[in-house]
Amino acid sequence: MELVKELPEVFEEFAEQRKNSFLALKQIKDKGIPVIGAYCTYFPTEIARAMGAVTVGLCSTSDETIPAAEKYLPKNLCPLIKSSYGFAITDKCPFFYFSDVVVGETTCDGKKKMYEYLSEIKNCFLMELPNTQNEAAFKLWKSEIIRFKEYLEEQFDTTITEDAIREAIKVENKARLALKELYQVMRADPAPIKGHDLWRVLYGSTFKFDRAKIPEEVHALVEKINAEYAAGKMEEKKPRILITGCPIGGAPEKVIDAIENNGGIVVTFENCSGAKSIDQLVDEDNPDVYDALARRYLNIGCSVMTPNKNRLDLLSRLIDEYKVDGVVEMTLQACHTYNVETFAIRRFVNEVKGIPYIHVETDYSQADIGQLNTRLTAFIEML
Repeated sequence: MELVKELPEVFEEFAEQRKNSFLALKQIKDKGIPVIGAYCTYFPTEIARAMGAVTVGLCSTSDETIPAAEKYLPKNLCPLIKSSYGFAITDKCPFFYFSDVVVGETTCDGKKKMYEYLSEIKNCFLMELPNTQNEAAFKLWKSEIIRFKEYLEEQFDTTITEDAIREAIKVENKARLALKELYQVMRADPAPIKGHDLWRVLYGSTFKFDRAKIPEEVHALVEKINAEYAAGKMEEKKPRILITGCPIGGAPEKVIDAIENNGGIVVTFENCSGAKSIDQLVDEDNPDVYDALARRYLNIGCSVMTPNKNRLDLLSRLIDEYKVDGVVEMTLQACHTYNVETFAIRRFVNEVKGIPYIHVETDYSQADIGQLNTRLTAFIEML
């Protein structure tokens, strides 16, 4: 990425990364490189990359195929699951089509059942994800990571060495550090860029298949942002918002727009593809690579965990570091784990951190944009 490009152009490139990756993935397949598709932040990507495979996220973020999915799935099911299943059965997702193996984890009940159905049309490997984070859970998750490694070795007639896993850990850690450096520019007040532009880079980076190139590209972007900020180019001073809750890529990005078009600025995202998936590194000094991976991934603070102390710890740090004025929690309809946990998050934000909180529930349609604008405008005005 060259520094001569203007920031809007760079942000647009990242925004289009998912779409542009469709052709790139076909070229990868034509070279005989394995493609591993996954649906969750708990997916230990380093194992697949140590084999030389390319990994890609499969969660679909549009309501285009939901009617097709509803022929088989309940209408009152989470839109992320219906959309993902719909794109798979209609063959409209190039990422799913080109995946040699699809990896799932036992997170929520809806996804577990979706993986059963997907296994009828694609090679699926289901990892038994513990729903707590004690030592017994770490041992189970470590054994699942080893089982996944052995499955790939058998499936692709290859050997995945611990040295190759260590190298993959280093590459992925460098990418995480670069992306952390990027979202930390939003600590500045006023903010240097819009939150939606930050999100485009964070989300778009998940579709960059050559992970080793991410640090250089992101460092160049951070330099450009900092240079423009030093020259006085920045956003207006506005109420600073943290977004938490369900995955927000694609259709749910309407929540970001509803905040930033109505007087607020999103300075940090706790969601998947935001801080939650980047915050922790894998311990490169741990001589047991499987233990290191198990501890890093299982410590992610998702609502499927009980208790979910790690999510509160991350939220607390983000609220303090980014001088957050208010928290917006976005949940998807019928996402029971996140919807049930809104009670705990509201109480933590209001009583422990002492700042305002609002919960908005949505789906993948555009029908509620007016309502979102009304509610979030009132929330921001209150701040």
